[in-house]
Amino acid sequence: MRPKFPIGHSDFCEIRENGYFYIDKTAFVQDVLDANVKILLLPRPRRFGKTLNLSMLRAFLAKNEKDLSPLFQELAIWQAGPAYREHFQRYPTIFFSFKDVKARSVTDCMRALVRLVAAEFDRHGKAVLAPGLLTQRERAYFDRIVMEKADPAELWGALRELSDYLFRAYGEKIVILIDEYDTPIHGAFANGYHDDVVEFFRNFLSGGLKDNPHLFKGVLTGILRVAKESIFSGLNNIAVYSLLRSECGTRFGFTDPEVVRMIEAVGQPELIDGIRRWYNGYLFGGQVIYNPWSVLNCLDSADKEFRPYWVSTSSDDILRGLLLSADGAVREAMEDLLHGGSIEKPIEENIVLRDVAQRPEALWSFLLFSGYLKITSQRKTDDVLLGTLTVPNLEVASTYRSLFRSWLEEGLGGAGPVLELVAALLAGDDKLCEELLDTLLLHAFSVHDTPATMNGPRSRKEPERVYQAFILGLLVILEPRYEVRSNRESGRGRYDVMILPKTPGQAGVVLELKVLDKRRSETPDKALNSALAQLLCRDYAAELRARGASPIQQLAIVFQGKRAWVRAAGPSQA
Repeated sequence: MRPKFPIGHSDFCEIRENGYFYIDKTAFVQDVLDANVKILLLPRPRRFGKTLNLSMLRAFLAKNEKDLSPLFQELAIWQAGPAYREHFQRYPTIFFSFKDVKARSVTDCMRALVRLVAAEFDRHGKAVLAPGLLTQRERAYFDRIVMEKADPAELWGALRELSDYLFRAYGEKIVILIDEYDTPIHGAFANGYHDDVVEFFRNFLSGGLKDNPHLFKGVLTGILRVAKESIFSGLNNIAVYSLLRSECGTRFGFTDPEVVRMIEAVGQPELIDGIRRWYNGYLFGGQVIYNPWSVLNCLDSADKEFRPYWVSTSSDDILRGLLLSADGAVREAMEDLLHGGSIEKPIEENIVLRDVAQRPEALWSFLLFSGYLKITSQRKTDDVLLGTLTVPNLEVASTYRSLFRSWLEEGLGGAGPVLELVAALLAGDDKLCEELLDTLLLHAFSVHDTPATMNGPRSRKEPERVYQAFILGLLVILEPRYEVRSNRESGRGRYDVMILPKTPGQAGVVLELKVLDKRRSETPDKALNSALAQLLCRDYAAELRARGASPIQQLAIVFQGKRAWVRAAGPSQA
């Protein structure tokens, strides 16, 4: 029987009651109960199972008139022993999910927050409105909240007040669960009212979590750990289990054995290699993790096609804004990443969103914790955490390709000139390549901030690198029909740029790039001849022949400022 995957369902009880395929993550309950701190913050990328896990935790811990034990009896937490079952359905629980608060204005955002708080107060009304439980002042406050007449400042103490009411009503400590706490902050940052929302959450969360004598456990999820000075000031009893920590490493997302189990359930073992290339590649606490949303959607689809399911599930306004406004150094690093390279950058677990736009080094941490990069190794030097970063998989690479196309369209007036250049390269038309490159350099160098890059000390050390990054950025448009590689061994040396066909019998291209050395009175003609001689002597085309490319185009390109000269060696057959 074909498994029923829970696409779009994030409620644990609904999934279990309706027979959806469920990967057992209930050991997460054990992690929470075993933690030596009261409050846990678990930042993970979107669509990695945060809401489902919090829903499962709520089903296990929260007081409920309905016995939910049949939903757990076959799962890991029930088998963990009676010490954990003692906590089953024991605690009054406050639950908020802010995942849908994505307002364009501060007014609409605050209205949404007022409604959410009102709904949670109303849900507990039967218990806390018992005769004699609340004072007259408390009853008046409760009524203002429920009737949505309280202003945002009155909500600052709502978590603390409701905790107090529930403790009195049940005589048991309280659990506070908050899902996607930072979604409203992302929306506020994108729409220009960041400070107002940060102020609200700083007071709202501190009121309920800081020195709350009635709190048993508090668990928060989000995408980022927003810096302490912004949100969590004064919260010394909070443990942050980011994706760099080993704790809860496999609780969010799917492990390889879990994915294999699902593939076996659909009876198509041949899918595993494609799923690994497209949706694998994340490292959480050193554990290899798959994107769960994309795996489920792929396995649930009729054609089992590999598509960028995850990247199309949410607005990428912040990502696009940050990358499209990035300077030349950031774009150069991104181009290296997209072509299979890695970069080492300082990693900051505390994110201040305003800093991400102003400090290029903060961008890399944002991309890592948002799921657009992965960290393959890390080391500490002078109290700075340095991480080696790469693109995790083909799905995320497709997002970056889309952004590069946007750069081309915005900076060059459209992709037309780039497509013409690609066609000229594949045809070995050096005269047309030279003409088109001159036009592109005239416009694109201002876009890529290249003059500033070239005047720095790095450009004197590696003058070709700036132009190589520029060429690689242009050739992104070729993927995935072709492979575009750089600085790889072929023949008796390392070529600069190669266009490899995916299918034998298609044209392939190898490029040797040089910058004109005016200090040695080098002429364009001399530099072109030298580059061509290097191409042929070192047989850089060997990899193209092995791939079955035909014809093979070998071109030398010499740059100076915004000028380019191109010369072809003439096509050869495989």
